[in-house]
Amino acid sequence: MYDHILLPTDGSDATDATIEHAATLAETYGATVHVLSVADSRNRFESPSAGIAPDVWEKSELERAESAADAAIEALPDAVETERTVVEGVPHSTIVDYAADGDIDLVVMATHGRTGLDHYLVGSVTERVVRQSDAPVLTVRAVDEA
Repeated sequence: MYDHILLPTDGSDATDATIEHAATLAETYGATVHVLSVADSRNRFESPSAGIAPDVWEKSELERAESAADAAIEALPDAVETERTVVEGVPHSTIVDYAADGDIDLVVMATHGRTGLDHYLVGSVTERVVRQSDAPVLTVRAVDEA
């Protein structure tokens, strides 16, 4: 049923909630988990106004994305076959494109559960992936410990 599972990660605590689900499904079906971390290229254009040189931003953002991918891989059981990809792009479209190009059977993503003005202003990568992906998307609600 599932041969290829996509696990996008941004390194947040919300992603931690998805790892167990992806791992359980991968172990059950003998699937490969594709860990994808996207360095958000939209932030590059905001960085000069924040006083950060673009090359410094690029190194920092790519290091963050690399670290997020490494942490997700490390948290998955050793028995689960993994593939790791770190790219620069717009997160939701990069995830949708990866799922289509990689013949992904299921995308497992966290949802932060934002509502109201925060949801309107910030938007939701997960929501956009759910609307645009041809592959099914399993959403895992992040637990708010506050």
